Amino acid sequence: MKFRVNRDVLADAVAWVARVLPNRPAIPVLSGLLLEADGDDLVLSVFDYDVSARVSIEAVVAEPGRALIPGRILAEITRSLPGDVVEVVSSGSEAVLTCGSAEFGLLTMPVEDFPSLPEMPPKIGAVGGGIFATAVGQVAPAASRDETLPMLTGIRVDISGDDVTLAATDRYRIAAREFGWRPERPGTAAAAMVPARVLVEVARSLRGGEVSVALGEGIAGFESVGRATTVRLLDEQFIDYRARLTDDWSIRADLRVAPFVDAIKRVALVAERNTPIRLSFGQGQVLIQAGGGDIGRGTEVVDAELSGDDIQIAFQSHFLLDGLNGVETEFVRLNMESPSRPALITEVPGDADPAFRYLVMSLRLT
Repeated sequence: MKFRVNRDVLADAVAWVARVLPNRPAIPVLSGLLLEADGDDLVLSVFDYDVSARVSIEAVVAEPGRALIPGRILAEITRSLPGDVVEVVSSGSEAVLTCGSAEFGLLTMPVEDFPSLPEMPPKIGAVGGGIFATAVGQVAPAASRDETLPMLTGIRVDISGDDVTLAATDRYRIAAREFGWRPERPGTAAAAMVPARVLVEVARSLRGGEVSVALGEGIAGFESVGRATTVRLLDEQFIDYRARLTDDWSIRADLRVAPFVDAIKRVALVAERNTPIRLSFGQGQVLIQAGGGDIGRGTEVVDAELSGDDIQIAFQSHFLLDGLNGVETEFVRLNMESPSRPALITEVPGDADPAFRYLVMSLRLT
């Protein structure tokens, strides 16, 4: 194999596929990055049996061929190369990479031991990368990091015709975001559980263009501008999140997001680990309180428009902030019923069924 390629193009492609390399591969060959040169294209791939990434770039191919190179080392090298054309020549068990006066000889791994990448499943629709990335970013904080409960580490994708809903929960909060998309066929209906960590990476890296979404038996695929990722799906079992997000609320408070978030962050500086932020809503304002232990205490007042009775309610500060950070409007609405029940965060102005909803568990007041 022998090819020449633009240094920046190569470095960008290597970095994109290398991001899904496993930290602790089950077998050494899964730490490799596969290079396939043919015609005018260079295809770079990685696969760990759960997630695959594949990107195609233009290259001047003198001798077609394949080589499997340690992925993380290749990513470090290509990122640090001088701004010149890169030439890669592989022969036997070594691949020689040159760029200007820099030269690296990398030991290759057996290509025949590298697993075949899964086929991209059938495309079922497409959405703008920016919309997709925003929606994933709004719901992903609510996904659990506890790998002993795999169902909670995923993002539920519900597709119904022209609408898609993403949802996630870790049992202490639920986040959901609805958006429109372009289905391949009218009336398309599907549901899938995608690992949140993978979907976050995919959405972040493909936000610049239109994202094609594909679904098959136990696998999902995402593709944009020559970059494709497949991921093995989780068990589809998930809570009935919609029922939990449509309760009637007797108390409503509307606040400006930015000053509310800033005040919570300041007051939380004196909150000890796992101690609550207390919110006391009255007519025209909310009193934010925290602390009172070994560190000290903090209070701040923020304007709030209250509809309903006065209420005192408490939350974990980072759970509350995760919900507020998902709000894209200038104002946020806290829908509440009692100090012992969860509160629903929505955007203002909002429809009867807002696009972003975040239900967060309240804490017992002491």
